[in-house]
Amino acid sequence: MEGLVFDIKRFAVHDGPGIRTTVFLKGCPLRCWWCHNPESQCVKSETDVKRILLDGFQHEKKEELGKRMTLAQVMEVLDKDAVFYDESGGGITLSGGEPLLQADFCIEILRACHERGYHTALDTCGYAKAETIKAVAEYVDLFLYDLKHANNDQHQKFTGVELTLILENLKLLVELKKEIIIRIPVIPGINDSREDAVKFISIINGIGGIHEVHLLPFHATAASKYKRLGKENKLAGLKNMEKSDLLPMAEIFEKSGFEVKIGG
Repeated sequence: MEGLVFDIKRFAVHDGPGIRTTVFLKGCPLRCWWCHNPESQCVKSETDVKRILLDGFQHEKKEELGKRMTLAQVMEVLDKDAVFYDESGGGITLSGGEPLLQADFCIEILRACHERGYHTALDTCGYAKAETIKAVAEYVDLFLYDLKHANNDQHQKFTGVELTLILENLKLLVELKKEIIIRIPVIPGINDSREDAVKFISIINGIGGIHEVHLLPFHATAASKYKRLGKENKLAGLKNMEKSDLLPMAEIFEKSGFEVKIGG
Protein backbone atom coordinates (compact mmCIF):
# COMPACT_ATOMS: atom_id res chain seq x y z
CA MET A 1 0.00 0.00 0.00
CA GLU A 2 1.14 3.55 -0.80
CA GLY A 3 0.15 6.96 0.51
CA LEU A 4 0.86 10.56 -0.44
CA VAL A 5 3.20 12.18 2.10
CA PHE A 6 4.30 15.81 1.90
CA ASP A 7 6.67 15.84 4.87
CA ILE A 8 8.11 13.78 7.71
CA LYS A 9 9.40 15.85 10.61
CA ARG A 10 11.79 14.16 13.02
CA PHE A 11 12.42 15.37 16.59
CA ALA A 12 9.06 17.17 16.77
CA VAL A 13 8.09 18.43 20.24
CA HIS A 14 4.75 20.18 19.58
CA ASP A 15 2.67 17.29 18.23
CA GLY A 16 2.09 15.30 21.39
CA PRO A 17 4.16 14.21 24.41
CA GLY A 18 7.91 13.67 24.27
CA ILE A 19 10.12 13.55 21.20
CA ARG A 20 8.11 12.51 18.17
CA THR A 21 8.26 11.95 14.46
CA THR A 22 5.34 13.56 12.66
CA VAL A 23 4.14 12.22 9.32
CA PHE A 24 2.21 14.78 7.27
CA LEU A 25 -0.25 13.17 4.84
CA LYS A 26 -1.41 15.24 1.89
CA GLY A 27 -5.02 16.20 1.27
CA CYS A 28 -7.69 17.91 3.38
CA PRO A 29 -11.50 18.24 3.10
CA LEU A 30 -11.39 21.66 4.81
CA ARG A 31 -10.23 24.98 3.40
CA CYS A 32 -9.50 26.98 6.55
CA TRP A 33 -8.78 30.62 5.79
CA TRP A 34 -5.78 30.53 8.15
CA CYS A 35 -4.26 27.22 6.98
CA HIS A 36 -0.50 27.34 7.59
CA ASN A 37 0.11 24.34 5.32
CA PRO A 38 -1.70 25.30 2.08
CA GLU A 39 0.54 22.83 0.27
CA SER A 40 -1.21 20.08 2.22
CA GLN A 41 -4.73 20.74 0.93
CA CYS A 42 -4.67 19.20 -2.56
CA VAL A 43 -4.81 15.41 -2.77
CA LYS A 44 -2.34 15.44 -5.68
CA SER A 45 1.37 16.26 -5.88
CA GLU A 46 2.21 19.90 -6.64
CA THR A 47 5.36 21.76 -7.63
CA ASP A 48 6.69 24.58 -5.46
CA VAL A 49 9.15 26.98 -7.11
CA LYS A 50 11.41 28.80 -4.68
CA ARG A 51 13.50 31.74 -5.91
CA ILE A 52 16.87 32.15 -4.22
CA LEU A 53 19.16 35.17 -4.56
CA LEU A 54 22.80 34.01 -4.57
CA ASP A 55 25.78 36.23 -5.41
CA GLY A 56 23.49 38.74 -7.07
CA PHE A 57 21.81 36.16 -9.28
CA GLN A 58 18.34 34.73 -8.87
CA HIS A 59 18.03 30.97 -9.03
CA GLU A 60 14.93 28.82 -9.14
CA LYS A 61 14.62 25.67 -7.07
CA LYS A 62 11.74 23.34 -7.85
CA GLU A 63 10.40 21.13 -5.09
CA GLU A 64 7.82 18.38 -5.45
CA LEU A 65 5.12 18.67 -2.80
CA GLY A 66 3.79 15.20 -2.17
CA LYS A 67 5.66 11.93 -2.53
CA ARG A 68 4.21 8.45 -2.94
CA MET A 69 5.59 6.29 -0.15
CA THR A 70 4.99 2.70 0.85
CA LEU A 71 4.35 1.62 4.42
CA ALA A 72 7.84 0.10 4.53
CA GLN A 73 9.41 3.40 3.44
CA VAL A 74 7.54 5.36 6.08
CA MET A 75 8.38 2.87 8.83
CA GLU A 76 12.06 2.94 7.85
CA VAL A 77 12.10 6.64 8.75
CA LEU A 78 10.05 6.19 11.92
CA ASP A 79 12.21 3.36 13.23
CA LYS A 80 15.36 5.50 13.14
CA ASP A 81 14.40 7.36 16.32
CA ALA A 82 12.87 4.55 18.36
CA VAL A 83 15.37 5.09 21.17
CA PHE A 84 14.24 8.72 21.53
CA TYR A 85 10.58 7.71 21.73
CA ASP A 86 11.40 5.30 24.56
CA GLU A 87 13.58 7.73 26.51
CA SER A 88 11.27 10.77 26.22
CA GLY A 89 7.83 9.16 26.34
CA GLY A 90 7.34 10.25 22.75
CA GLY A 91 6.21 8.44 19.63
CA ILE A 92 4.57 8.96 16.28
CA THR A 93 2.04 11.59 15.21
CA LEU A 94 0.03 11.53 11.99
CA SER A 95 -0.96 14.97 10.75
CA GLY A 96 -1.75 16.73 7.49
CA GLY A 97 -3.65 18.04 5.79
CA GLU A 98 -6.15 15.67 7.23
CA PRO A 99 -4.69 12.18 7.70
CA LEU A 100 -8.13 10.54 7.73
CA LEU A 101 -8.54 11.50 4.07
CA GLN A 102 -6.08 8.65 3.45
CA ALA A 103 -7.74 6.43 6.03
CA ASP A 104 -6.46 3.04 4.86
CA PHE A 105 -2.84 4.20 4.72
CA CYS A 106 -3.29 5.97 8.03
CA ILE A 107 -4.52 2.75 9.67
CA GLU A 108 -1.64 0.74 8.22
CA ILE A 109 0.93 3.14 9.70
CA LEU A 110 -0.81 3.23 13.08
CA ARG A 111 -1.11 -0.55 13.22
CA ALA A 112 2.59 -0.99 12.40
CA CYS A 113 3.51 1.55 15.10
CA HIS A 114 1.43 -0.29 17.69
CA GLU A 115 3.10 -3.56 16.77
CA ARG A 116 6.42 -1.90 17.58
CA GLY A 117 5.11 -0.45 20.85
CA TYR A 118 5.27 3.18 19.69
CA HIS A 119 2.92 5.71 21.26
CA THR A 120 0.60 7.05 18.56
CA ALA A 121 -1.17 10.39 18.18
CA LEU A 122 -3.52 11.58 15.46
CA ASP A 123 -3.94 15.27 14.68
CA THR A 124 -7.37 15.51 13.07
CA CYS A 125 -10.18 17.90 12.31
CA GLY A 126 -12.59 15.00 12.82
CA TYR A 127 -14.35 15.48 9.48
CA ALA A 128 -14.73 11.83 8.45
CA LYS A 129 -17.23 8.99 8.49
CA ALA A 130 -17.97 7.46 11.89
CA GLU A 131 -16.76 4.10 10.55
CA THR A 132 -13.38 5.65 9.79
CA ILE A 133 -13.13 7.16 13.28
CA LYS A 134 -13.90 3.78 14.86
CA ALA A 135 -11.36 1.99 12.65
CA VAL A 136 -8.44 4.30 13.47
CA ALA A 137 -9.37 4.65 17.15
CA GLU A 138 -8.21 1.11 17.82
CA TYR A 139 -4.62 2.13 17.07
CA VAL A 140 -4.54 5.72 18.37
CA ASP A 141 -3.35 6.45 21.92
CA LEU A 142 -4.00 10.20 21.79
CA PHE A 143 -6.28 12.32 19.61
CA LEU A 144 -5.23 15.92 19.00
CA TYR A 145 -8.68 17.10 18.00
CA ASP A 146 -9.04 20.45 16.25
CA LEU A 147 -12.03 22.70 16.86
CA LYS A 148 -12.02 25.70 14.54
CA HIS A 149 -15.16 27.59 15.52
CA ALA A 150 -18.03 27.13 17.97
CA ASN A 151 -20.71 28.49 15.64
CA ASN A 152 -21.87 26.23 12.81
CA ASP A 153 -22.52 29.02 10.27
CA GLN A 154 -19.16 30.64 10.99
CA HIS A 155 -17.45 27.26 10.88
CA GLN A 156 -18.86 26.64 7.42
CA LYS A 157 -17.86 30.11 6.26
CA PHE A 158 -14.24 29.89 7.41
CA THR A 159 -13.54 26.17 6.78
CA GLY A 160 -15.98 25.18 4.02
CA VAL A 161 -17.69 22.44 6.05
CA GLU A 162 -20.32 22.26 8.78
CA LEU A 163 -19.43 21.62 12.42
CA THR A 164 -22.08 18.95 13.06
CA LEU A 165 -20.16 15.86 11.89
CA ILE A 166 -17.01 16.99 13.70
CA LEU A 167 -18.88 17.22 17.02
CA GLU A 168 -20.60 13.88 16.45
CA ASN A 169 -17.23 12.21 15.97
CA LEU A 170 -15.79 13.95 19.01
CA LYS A 171 -18.66 12.57 21.09
CA LEU A 172 -18.00 9.13 19.58
CA LEU A 173 -14.35 9.22 20.68
CA VAL A 174 -15.38 10.17 24.20
CA GLU A 175 -17.78 7.22 24.23
CA LEU A 176 -14.88 5.01 23.10
CA LYS A 177 -12.95 6.35 26.13
CA LYS A 178 -10.08 7.71 24.03
CA GLU A 179 -7.60 10.26 25.36
CA ILE A 180 -8.35 13.61 23.71
CA ILE A 181 -6.73 17.03 23.70
CA ILE A 182 -8.76 19.80 22.08
CA ARG A 183 -6.68 22.15 19.93
CA ILE A 184 -8.15 25.51 18.95
CA PRO A 185 -6.35 27.68 16.38
CA VAL A 186 -7.08 31.17 17.67
CA ILE A 187 -7.56 33.68 14.85
CA PRO A 188 -7.91 37.44 15.48
CA GLY A 189 -11.40 38.68 14.72
CA ILE A 190 -12.69 35.22 13.90
CA ASN A 191 -12.79 33.11 17.08
CA ASP A 192 -10.79 35.01 19.71
CA SER A 193 -13.51 36.80 21.67
CA ARG A 194 -14.69 36.07 25.19
CA GLU A 195 -18.02 34.99 23.70
CA ASP A 196 -16.21 32.51 21.45
CA ALA A 197 -14.37 31.04 24.45
CA VAL A 198 -17.63 30.62 26.36
CA LYS A 199 -19.23 28.86 23.36
CA PHE A 200 -16.25 26.51 22.99
CA ILE A 201 -16.47 25.64 26.68
CA SER A 202 -20.21 25.01 26.42
CA ILE A 203 -19.66 22.60 23.53
CA ILE A 204 -16.82 20.71 25.22
CA ASN A 205 -18.61 20.47 28.55
CA GLY A 206 -21.75 19.32 26.78
CA ILE A 207 -19.84 16.37 25.35
CA GLY A 208 -17.96 15.70 28.59
CA GLY A 209 -14.88 13.65 29.34
CA ILE A 210 -12.34 16.19 28.00
CA HIS A 211 -10.01 18.03 30.36
CA GLU A 212 -7.18 19.54 28.31
CA VAL A 213 -7.27 22.36 25.76
CA HIS A 214 -4.42 23.80 23.68
CA LEU A 215 -4.82 27.31 22.28
CA LEU A 216 -2.73 27.83 19.13
CA PRO A 217 -1.92 31.48 18.29
CA PHE A 218 -2.27 32.57 14.67
CA HIS A 219 0.95 32.98 12.69
CA ALA A 220 1.24 34.49 9.22
CA THR A 221 4.28 32.41 8.30
CA ALA A 222 2.50 30.76 5.36
CA ALA A 223 2.05 34.01 3.40
CA SER A 224 4.96 33.25 1.06
CA LYS A 225 3.60 29.73 0.42
CA TYR A 226 0.26 31.08 -0.75
CA LYS A 227 2.04 33.42 -3.16
CA ARG A 228 4.36 30.76 -4.59
CA LEU A 229 1.54 28.22 -5.02
CA GLY A 230 -0.84 30.75 -6.56
CA LYS A 231 -3.43 30.20 -3.82
CA GLU A 232 -5.65 32.93 -2.40
CA ASN A 233 -4.60 34.10 1.06
CA LYS A 234 -7.87 35.30 2.56
CA LEU A 235 -6.13 36.61 5.70
CA ALA A 236 -3.31 38.47 3.95
CA GLY A 237 -1.96 41.23 6.16
CA LEU A 238 -3.24 39.73 9.39
CA LYS A 239 -0.51 40.03 12.02
CA ASN A 240 0.92 37.28 14.18
CA MET A 241 -0.50 36.68 17.63
CA GLU A 242 1.79 36.44 20.63
CA LYS A 243 1.27 33.91 23.40
CA SER A 244 0.45 36.80 25.72
CA ASP A 245 -2.51 37.69 23.49
CA LEU A 246 -4.12 34.39 24.44
CA LEU A 247 -3.77 34.74 28.21
CA PRO A 248 -7.30 36.17 28.70
CA MET A 249 -8.85 33.29 26.75
CA ALA A 250 -6.68 30.78 28.59
CA GLU A 251 -7.90 32.20 31.91
CA ILE A 252 -11.53 31.69 30.88
CA PHE A 253 -10.86 28.01 30.11
CA GLU A 254 -8.87 27.53 33.32
CA LYS A 255 -11.66 29.00 35.43
CA SER A 256 -13.94 26.41 33.84
CA GLY A 257 -11.68 23.64 35.09
CA PHE A 258 -9.59 22.88 31.99
CA GLU A 259 -5.88 22.29 31.86
CA VAL A 260 -4.72 24.84 29.30
CA LYS A 261 -1.59 25.17 27.22
CA ILE A 262 -0.81 28.00 24.81
CA GLY A 263 0.84 26.53 21.75
CA GLY A 264 0.92 22.94 20.53
